[in-house]
Amino acid sequence: PAPVAEAEPVASGGNAPPQTIRVTVEVLEGLMMLVSELVLTRNQLLQLSRNGADSAFAVPLQRLSHITSDLQEGVMKTRMQPIGNAWAKLPRLVRDLGVELGKKIELVMRGADTELDRQVLELIKDPLTHMVRNSADHGLETSEQRLAAGKPEAGRILLTASHEGGHIIIEIGDDGRGLNVDRIRQKVLAQGLATEAELAAMPEREIQRFIFRAGFSTAAAVTAVSGRGVGMDVVKTNMERIGGTIEVRSKEGRGTSFVVKIPLTLAIVSALIVEAGGERFAIPQIGVVELVRVGGEGAPQLERIKDSAVLRLRDRLLPLVNLASALRLDPRSGEESAFVVVTQVGPHVFGIIVDRVFDTEEIVVKPVAPILRHVTMFSGNTILGDGSVIMILDPNGIARATGVGAESGEGEAERDGGRVAVTHRSDQRTALLL
Repeated sequence: PAPVAEAEPVASGGNAPPQTIRVTVEVLEGLMMLVSELVLTRNQLLQLSRNGADSAFAVPLQRLSHITSDLQEGVMKTRMQPIGNAWAKLPRLVRDLGVELGKKIELVMRGADTELDRQVLELIKDPLTHMVRNSADHGLETSEQRLAAGKPEAGRILLTASHEGGHIIIEIGDDGRGLNVDRIRQKVLAQGLATEAELAAMPEREIQRFIFRAGFSTAAAVTAVSGRGVGMDVVKTNMERIGGTIEVRSKEGRGTSFVVKIPLTLAIVSALIVEAGGERFAIPQIGVVELVRVGGEGAPQLERIKDSAVLRLRDRLLPLVNLASALRLDPRSGEESAFVVVTQVGPHVFGIIVDRVFDTEEIVVKPVAPILRHVTMFSGNTILGDGSVIMILDPNGIARATGVGAESGEGEAERDGGRVAVTHRSDQRTALLL
Protein backbone atom coordinates (compact mmCIF):
# COMPACT_ATOMS: atom_id res chain seq x y z
CA PRO A 1 0.00 0.00 0.00
CA ALA A 2 1.08 3.55 -0.69
CA PRO A 3 2.39 5.52 2.30
CA VAL A 4 0.21 8.26 3.74
CA ALA A 5 1.66 11.75 4.18
CA GLU A 6 0.27 13.87 7.01
CA ALA A 7 -0.90 17.41 6.36
CA GLU A 8 -1.33 20.31 8.78
CA PRO A 9 -4.67 20.27 10.62
CA VAL A 10 -7.25 22.81 9.55
CA ALA A 11 -6.95 26.05 11.50
CA SER A 12 -10.67 26.33 12.23
CA GLY A 13 -12.10 23.76 14.60
CA GLY A 14 -9.57 22.85 17.23
CA ASN A 15 -10.77 19.24 17.46
CA ALA A 16 -10.66 18.59 13.71
CA PRO A 17 -8.69 15.44 12.86
CA PRO A 18 -5.44 15.81 10.86
CA GLN A 19 -5.95 15.78 7.12
CA THR A 20 -4.11 13.19 5.06
CA ILE A 21 -3.53 12.57 1.38
CA ARG A 22 -2.59 9.32 -0.31
CA VAL A 23 0.63 9.57 -2.32
CA THR A 24 1.98 6.81 -4.55
CA VAL A 25 5.47 5.45 -3.98
CA GLU A 26 6.41 6.47 -7.53
CA VAL A 27 5.78 10.14 -6.68
CA LEU A 28 8.00 9.92 -3.59
CA GLU A 29 10.74 8.16 -5.55
CA GLY A 30 10.56 10.90 -8.19
CA LEU A 31 10.87 13.58 -5.51
CA MET A 32 13.88 11.79 -4.04
CA MET A 33 15.58 11.68 -7.44
CA LEU A 34 14.99 15.42 -7.93
CA VAL A 35 16.36 16.19 -4.47
CA SER A 36 19.41 14.06 -5.23
CA GLU A 37 20.06 16.08 -8.39
CA LEU A 38 19.56 19.28 -6.41
CA VAL A 39 22.17 18.15 -3.87
CA LEU A 40 24.63 17.51 -6.71
CA THR A 41 23.96 20.95 -8.19
CA ARG A 42 24.33 22.55 -4.75
CA ASN A 43 27.72 20.86 -4.33
CA GLN A 44 28.83 22.11 -7.75
CA LEU A 45 27.84 25.70 -6.92
CA LEU A 46 29.63 25.55 -3.58
CA GLN A 47 32.74 24.24 -5.35
CA LEU A 48 32.62 27.18 -7.79
CA SER A 49 32.21 29.57 -4.88
CA ARG A 50 35.28 28.14 -3.13
CA ASN A 51 37.41 28.44 -6.26
CA GLY A 52 36.35 31.99 -7.13
CA ALA A 53 37.76 35.13 -5.56
CA ASP A 54 34.42 37.01 -5.76
CA SER A 55 32.40 36.33 -2.62
CA ALA A 56 29.27 38.18 -3.79
CA PHE A 57 27.41 34.89 -4.12
CA ALA A 58 28.68 33.41 -0.85
CA VAL A 59 25.69 34.44 1.27
CA PRO A 60 22.91 33.42 -1.16
CA LEU A 61 24.74 30.14 -1.87
CA GLN A 62 24.93 29.44 1.83
CA ARG A 63 21.21 30.12 2.08
CA LEU A 64 20.58 27.80 -0.88
CA SER A 65 22.64 25.12 0.82
CA HIS A 66 20.54 25.35 4.00
CA ILE A 67 17.27 25.23 2.04
CA THR A 68 18.50 22.23 0.06
CA SER A 69 19.41 20.42 3.28
CA ASP A 70 15.99 21.18 4.78
CA LEU A 71 14.26 20.00 1.60
CA GLN A 72 16.37 16.84 1.58
CA GLU A 73 15.44 16.14 5.20
CA GLY A 74 11.75 16.76 4.48
CA VAL A 75 11.67 14.40 1.50
CA MET A 76 13.57 11.77 3.46
CA LYS A 77 10.87 11.91 6.15
CA THR A 78 8.22 11.02 3.57
CA ARG A 79 10.18 7.84 2.80
CA MET A 80 10.49 6.81 6.43
CA GLN A 81 8.32 3.96 7.69
CA PRO A 82 8.12 2.24 11.08
CA ILE A 83 9.99 -1.03 11.32
CA GLY A 84 6.77 -2.50 12.70
CA ASN A 85 5.67 -2.79 9.06
CA ALA A 86 8.40 -5.40 8.57
CA TRP A 87 7.38 -7.15 11.79
CA ALA A 88 3.65 -7.32 11.01
CA LYS A 89 3.65 -10.97 9.88
CA LEU A 90 6.01 -12.26 12.56
CA PRO A 91 3.41 -12.99 15.32
CA ARG A 92 1.51 -15.37 13.05
CA LEU A 93 4.78 -16.89 11.80
CA VAL A 94 5.84 -17.60 15.38
CA ARG A 95 2.45 -19.11 16.24
CA ASP A 96 2.65 -21.42 13.21
CA LEU A 97 6.24 -22.38 14.05
CA GLY A 98 5.22 -23.18 17.62
CA VAL A 99 2.56 -25.59 16.37
CA GLU A 100 4.89 -27.12 13.76
CA LEU A 101 7.80 -27.58 16.17
CA GLY A 102 5.71 -28.52 19.20
CA LYS A 103 7.08 -25.63 21.25
CA LYS A 104 5.48 -22.88 23.30
CA ILE A 105 6.91 -19.59 22.01
CA GLU A 106 6.30 -16.04 23.22
CA LEU A 107 7.21 -13.18 20.86
CA VAL A 108 7.96 -9.76 22.36
CA MET A 109 8.50 -6.75 20.07
CA ARG A 110 9.81 -3.38 21.30
CA GLY A 111 10.53 -0.24 19.31
CA ALA A 112 8.12 -1.09 16.48
CA ASP A 113 7.62 2.65 15.85
CA THR A 114 11.35 3.14 15.09
CA GLU A 115 11.53 4.57 11.57
CA LEU A 116 13.91 3.89 8.71
CA ASP A 117 14.01 4.39 4.95
CA ARG A 118 11.45 2.37 2.98
CA GLN A 119 14.18 1.00 0.69
CA VAL A 120 16.16 -0.33 3.66
CA LEU A 121 12.97 -1.69 5.23
CA GLU A 122 12.22 -3.79 2.16
CA LEU A 123 15.77 -5.17 2.08
CA ILE A 124 15.76 -6.37 5.71
CA LYS A 125 12.34 -8.07 5.80
CA ASP A 126 13.53 -11.49 4.62
CA PRO A 127 16.73 -11.56 6.74
CA LEU A 128 14.75 -10.66 9.88
CA THR A 129 12.20 -13.37 9.12
CA HIS A 130 14.96 -15.94 8.71
CA MET A 131 16.58 -15.01 12.02
CA VAL A 132 13.26 -15.35 13.87
CA ARG A 133 12.72 -18.79 12.29
CA ASN A 134 16.27 -19.71 13.26
CA SER A 135 15.68 -18.69 16.89
CA ALA A 136 12.44 -20.68 17.05
CA ASP A 137 13.94 -23.84 15.56
CA HIS A 138 17.59 -23.89 16.68
CA GLY A 139 17.53 -21.54 19.65
CA LEU A 140 14.54 -22.55 21.78
CA GLU A 141 14.20 -25.88 23.51
CA THR A 142 11.04 -27.95 23.85
CA SER A 143 8.82 -27.36 26.88
CA GLU A 144 10.11 -30.53 28.55
CA GLN A 145 13.75 -29.53 28.06
CA ARG A 146 13.09 -26.02 29.40
CA LEU A 147 11.32 -27.30 32.53
CA ALA A 148 14.14 -29.76 33.16
CA ALA A 149 16.64 -26.87 32.91
CA GLY A 150 14.62 -24.77 35.38
CA LYS A 151 13.35 -22.35 32.75
CA PRO A 152 9.78 -21.15 32.07
CA GLU A 153 7.83 -23.58 29.90
CA ALA A 154 7.38 -21.02 27.11
CA GLY A 155 10.44 -19.90 25.19
CA ARG A 156 10.86 -16.22 24.48
CA ILE A 157 11.98 -14.39 21.33
CA LEU A 158 12.67 -10.68 21.79
CA LEU A 159 12.88 -8.14 18.96
CA THR A 160 14.05 -4.61 19.73
CA ALA A 161 14.81 -1.63 17.50
CA SER A 162 16.34 1.75 18.31
CA HIS A 163 18.20 4.63 16.70
CA GLU A 164 21.91 5.28 17.23
CA GLY A 165 23.30 8.21 15.28
CA GLY A 166 22.69 7.57 11.59
CA HIS A 167 22.01 3.88 12.21
CA ILE A 168 19.23 1.67 13.41
CA ILE A 169 20.11 -1.13 15.84
CA ILE A 170 17.96 -4.26 15.66
CA GLU A 171 18.41 -7.10 18.14
CA ILE A 172 16.84 -10.54 17.72
CA GLY A 173 17.35 -12.61 20.85
CA ASP A 174 16.04 -15.74 22.54
CA ASP A 175 16.37 -17.34 25.97
CA GLY A 176 17.08 -20.78 24.57
CA ARG A 177 19.97 -23.23 24.63
CA GLY A 178 22.59 -20.89 23.15
CA LEU A 179 25.30 -21.91 20.70
CA ASN A 180 27.15 -25.14 21.40
CA VAL A 181 30.75 -24.07 20.85
CA ASP A 182 32.08 -27.65 21.07
CA ARG A 183 29.72 -28.78 18.32
CA ILE A 184 30.75 -25.79 16.19
CA ARG A 185 34.42 -26.76 16.68
CA GLN A 186 33.71 -30.32 15.57
CA LYS A 187 31.86 -29.11 12.48
CA VAL A 188 34.65 -26.65 11.63
CA LEU A 189 37.24 -29.43 11.82
CA ALA A 190 35.04 -31.82 9.82
CA GLN A 191 34.63 -29.26 7.03
CA GLY A 192 38.31 -28.29 7.07
CA LEU A 193 37.58 -24.63 7.81
CA ALA A 194 40.32 -24.41 10.44
CA THR A 195 42.90 -26.58 12.18
CA GLU A 196 42.86 -27.63 15.82
CA ALA A 197 45.74 -25.25 16.54
CA GLU A 198 43.89 -22.34 14.93
CA LEU A 199 40.71 -23.11 16.87
CA ALA A 200 42.67 -23.35 20.13
CA ALA A 201 43.99 -19.82 19.57
CA MET A 202 40.56 -18.38 18.74
CA PRO A 203 38.37 -16.66 21.34
CA GLU A 204 34.92 -18.20 21.81
CA ARG A 205 33.05 -15.42 19.99
CA GLU A 206 35.30 -15.86 16.94
CA ILE A 207 34.39 -19.55 16.82
CA GLN A 208 30.70 -18.64 17.08
CA ARG A 209 31.03 -16.56 13.90
CA PHE A 210 31.54 -19.71 11.84
CA ILE A 211 27.73 -19.93 11.72
CA PHE A 212 27.91 -17.16 9.11
CA ARG A 213 29.95 -19.37 6.75
CA ALA A 214 28.19 -20.62 3.61
CA GLY A 215 26.86 -24.15 4.00
CA PHE A 216 27.59 -24.28 7.74
CA SER A 217 24.99 -25.89 10.02
CA THR A 218 25.17 -27.79 13.31
CA ALA A 219 21.63 -29.16 12.97
CA ALA A 220 21.53 -32.92 13.42
CA ALA A 221 18.75 -33.27 10.86
CA VAL A 222 17.30 -31.22 8.04
CA THR A 223 13.76 -30.02 8.75
CA ALA A 224 11.19 -28.03 6.83
CA VAL A 225 12.18 -25.02 8.94
CA SER A 226 15.99 -25.07 8.81
CA GLY A 227 19.14 -27.18 8.94
CA ARG A 228 20.24 -26.94 5.32
CA GLY A 229 23.20 -24.68 6.06
CA VAL A 230 21.74 -21.96 3.84
CA GLY A 231 20.62 -18.77 5.49
CA MET A 232 22.88 -17.06 8.02
CA ASP A 233 25.59 -16.52 5.41
CA VAL A 234 22.97 -14.97 3.12
CA VAL A 235 21.69 -12.80 5.99
CA LYS A 236 25.23 -11.53 6.66
CA THR A 237 25.88 -10.87 2.96
CA ASN A 238 22.60 -8.97 2.55
CA MET A 239 23.31 -6.82 5.60
CA GLU A 240 26.80 -5.98 4.35
CA ARG A 241 25.43 -5.01 0.93
CA ILE A 242 23.49 -2.15 2.51
CA GLY A 243 26.44 -1.05 4.64
CA GLY A 244 25.32 -2.91 7.75
CA THR A 245 26.88 -5.40 10.14
CA ILE A 246 25.62 -8.38 12.12
CA GLU A 247 27.11 -9.78 15.30
CA VAL A 248 26.23 -12.82 17.38
CA ARG A 249 26.28 -12.95 21.18
CA SER A 250 25.60 -16.28 22.82
CA LYS A 251 25.89 -17.94 26.21
CA GLU A 252 25.40 -21.68 26.25
CA GLY A 253 22.27 -22.56 28.22
CA ARG A 254 21.08 -18.94 28.39
CA GLY A 255 20.32 -17.91 24.82
CA THR A 256 21.56 -16.19 21.68
CA SER A 257 21.20 -12.65 20.33
CA PHE A 258 21.90 -11.29 16.87
CA VAL A 259 22.67 -7.56 16.76
CA VAL A 260 22.16 -5.88 13.40
CA LYS A 261 23.40 -2.36 12.67
CA ILE A 262 22.24 -0.75 9.42
CA PRO A 263 22.14 2.79 7.98
CA LEU A 264 18.85 4.68 8.09
CA THR A 265 19.01 5.50 4.39
CA LEU A 266 20.98 4.52 1.30
CA ALA A 267 20.15 7.41 -1.05
CA ILE A 268 22.28 10.30 0.28
CA VAL A 269 25.16 9.63 2.67
CA SER A 270 28.03 11.50 4.28
CA ALA A 271 31.42 10.42 2.89
CA LEU A 272 35.11 11.20 3.34
CA ILE A 273 36.79 12.14 0.05
CA VAL A 274 40.33 10.75 -0.28
CA GLU A 275 42.96 10.35 -3.00
CA ALA A 276 45.15 7.35 -3.82
CA GLY A 277 47.29 6.81 -6.90
CA GLY A 278 46.12 10.12 -8.36
CA GLU A 279 42.44 9.10 -8.21
CA ARG A 280 39.79 10.32 -5.78
CA PHE A 281 37.45 7.99 -3.90
CA ALA A 282 34.64 8.33 -1.37
CA ILE A 283 34.62 6.33 1.87
CA PRO A 284 31.20 6.30 3.62
CA GLN A 285 31.51 8.07 6.95
CA ILE A 286 29.41 5.33 8.49
CA GLY A 287 32.46 3.04 8.56
CA VAL A 288 35.19 5.57 9.45
CA VAL A 289 36.45 5.42 13.02
CA GLU A 290 39.30 7.94 12.87
CA LEU A 291 41.92 9.50 10.62
CA VAL A 292 45.65 9.24 11.36
CA ARG A 293 48.51 11.25 9.80
CA VAL A 294 51.63 9.09 9.66
CA GLY A 295 55.25 9.72 8.77
CA GLY A 296 55.65 13.25 10.07
CA GLU A 297 57.83 14.35 12.96
CA GLY A 298 56.33 13.10 16.21
CA ALA A 299 53.57 11.25 14.33
CA PRO A 300 52.97 7.49 14.40
CA GLN A 301 55.23 5.49 12.09
CA LEU A 302 54.35 2.55 9.87
CA GLU A 303 56.02 -0.76 10.68
CA ARG A 304 56.60 -3.95 8.69
CA ILE A 305 55.75 -7.46 9.86
CA LYS A 306 56.38 -10.24 7.33
CA ASP A 307 56.37 -7.70 4.48
CA SER A 308 52.96 -6.38 5.55
CA ALA A 309 52.44 -2.79 6.70
CA VAL A 310 51.00 -2.29 10.17
CA LEU A 311 50.41 0.73 12.39
CA ARG A 312 51.05 0.68 16.12
CA LEU A 313 48.11 2.64 17.49
CA ARG A 314 47.53 2.87 21.24
CA ASP A 315 49.72 -0.18 21.97
CA ARG A 316 48.04 -2.47 19.44
CA LEU A 317 48.97 -3.39 15.88
CA LEU A 318 46.53 -2.30 13.19
CA PRO A 319 46.67 -4.17 9.84
CA LEU A 320 46.82 -1.86 6.82
CA VAL A 321 45.72 -1.90 3.19
CA ASN A 322 47.47 0.36 0.69
CA LEU A 323 44.53 1.54 -1.42
CA ALA A 324 46.64 2.36 -4.48
CA SER A 325 48.27 -1.08 -4.44
CA ALA A 326 44.97 -2.89 -3.82
CA LEU A 327 43.45 -1.16 -6.86
CA ARG A 328 46.67 -1.56 -8.89
CA LEU A 329 47.23 2.18 -9.20
CA ASP A 330 50.59 3.95 -9.20
CA PRO A 331 51.12 5.46 -5.74
CA ARG A 332 51.99 9.16 -5.84
CA SER A 333 53.75 9.19 -2.47
CA GLY A 334 55.50 6.69 -0.27
CA GLU A 335 53.85 5.05 2.73
CA GLU A 336 56.27 6.90 4.99
CA SER A 337 54.18 10.09 4.58
CA ALA A 338 50.50 9.40 4.18
CA PHE A 339 47.12 9.22 5.88
CA VAL A 340 45.52 6.14 7.38
CA VAL A 341 41.72 5.95 7.42
CA VAL A 342 40.91 3.65 10.33
CA THR A 343 37.82 1.64 9.39
CA GLN A 344 35.67 -0.80 11.29
CA VAL A 345 33.82 -3.71 9.66
CA GLY A 346 31.82 -5.56 12.29
CA PRO A 347 34.27 -6.49 15.06
CA HIS A 348 37.31 -6.01 12.82
CA VAL A 349 39.35 -2.82 12.56
CA PHE A 350 41.91 -2.04 9.86
CA GLY A 351 43.50 0.99 8.21
CA ILE A 352 43.34 2.15 4.59
CA ILE A 353 46.48 4.01 3.44
CA VAL A 354 45.69 6.99 1.19
CA ASP A 355 47.82 9.79 -0.23
CA ARG A 356 45.55 12.75 0.53
CA VAL A 357 42.37 13.56 2.44
CA PHE A 358 40.04 16.32 1.29
CA ASP A 359 36.78 16.86 3.14
CA THR A 360 33.51 15.27 4.17
CA GLU A 361 30.65 15.74 1.70
CA GLU A 362 27.03 14.75 1.36
CA ILE A 363 27.05 12.51 -1.70
CA VAL A 364 24.31 10.97 -3.83
CA VAL A 365 24.84 7.23 -4.20
CA LYS A 366 24.54 5.93 -7.75
CA PRO A 367 24.56 2.17 -8.46
CA VAL A 368 27.69 0.52 -9.84
CA ALA A 369 27.69 -0.08 -13.60
CA PRO A 370 27.09 -3.75 -14.53
CA ILE A 371 30.63 -4.07 -15.94
CA LEU A 372 32.09 -3.28 -12.47
CA ARG A 373 29.76 -5.34 -10.28
CA HIS A 374 32.33 -8.12 -9.95
CA VAL A 375 34.72 -5.62 -8.29
CA THR A 376 33.55 -6.04 -4.70
CA MET A 377 35.64 -3.15 -3.36
CA PHE A 378 33.15 -0.62 -4.80
CA SER A 379 29.59 -0.05 -3.57
CA GLY A 380 28.60 2.69 -6.03
CA ASN A 381 29.68 5.96 -7.58
CA THR A 382 28.88 9.63 -7.18
CA ILE A 383 29.44 13.03 -8.77
CA LEU A 384 31.47 15.66 -6.90
CA GLY A 385 30.94 19.38 -6.93
CA ASP A 386 33.53 19.87 -9.69
CA GLY A 387 31.67 17.42 -11.93
CA SER A 388 34.11 14.53 -11.41
CA VAL A 389 32.67 11.02 -11.18
CA ILE A 390 34.35 9.00 -8.42
CA MET A 391 33.87 5.50 -7.02
CA ILE A 392 32.48 4.85 -3.54
CA LEU A 393 34.61 2.34 -1.62
CA ASP A 394 33.03 -0.55 0.27
CA PRO A 395 35.06 -1.28 3.45
CA ASN A 396 33.39 -4.71 3.73
CA GLY A 397 34.52 -5.55 0.20
CA ILE A 398 38.06 -4.30 0.86
CA ALA A 399 38.29 -6.44 4.01
CA ARG A 400 37.10 -9.53 2.13
CA ALA A 401 39.34 -8.92 -0.89
CA THR A 402 42.50 -8.35 1.15
CA GLY A 403 41.82 -10.57 4.16
CA VAL A 404 42.68 -7.91 6.74
CA GLY A 405 41.02 -7.14 10.05
CA ALA A 406 41.96 -6.95 13.70
CA GLU A 407 39.67 -7.60 16.63
CA SER A 408 38.43 -4.34 18.14
CA GLY A 409 39.04 -3.99 21.86
CA GLU A 410 36.19 -3.15 24.19
CA GLY A 411 36.16 0.57 24.88
CA GLU A 412 39.50 1.24 23.25
CA ALA A 413 38.07 4.14 21.27
CA GLU A 414 37.23 5.90 24.49
CA ARG A 415 40.82 6.33 25.63
CA ASP A 416 42.74 9.53 25.16
CA GLY A 417 46.50 9.23 24.80
CA GLY A 418 47.39 12.90 25.19
CA ARG A 419 47.88 13.96 21.56
CA VAL A 420 45.41 11.36 20.30
CA ALA A 421 41.76 12.37 20.25
CA VAL A 422 39.10 9.87 19.27
CA THR A 423 35.37 10.28 18.74
CA HIS A 424 32.64 7.68 18.83
CA ARG A 425 31.44 6.42 15.45
CA SER A 426 27.83 7.15 16.34
CA ASP A 427 28.66 10.86 16.34
CA GLN A 428 29.70 10.52 12.66
CA ARG A 429 32.69 12.80 13.18
CA THR A 430 36.23 11.94 12.21
CA ALA A 431 39.14 12.60 14.55
CA LEU A 432 42.34 13.77 12.87
CA LEU A 433 45.35 12.38 14.68
CA LEU A 434 48.54 14.41 14.29
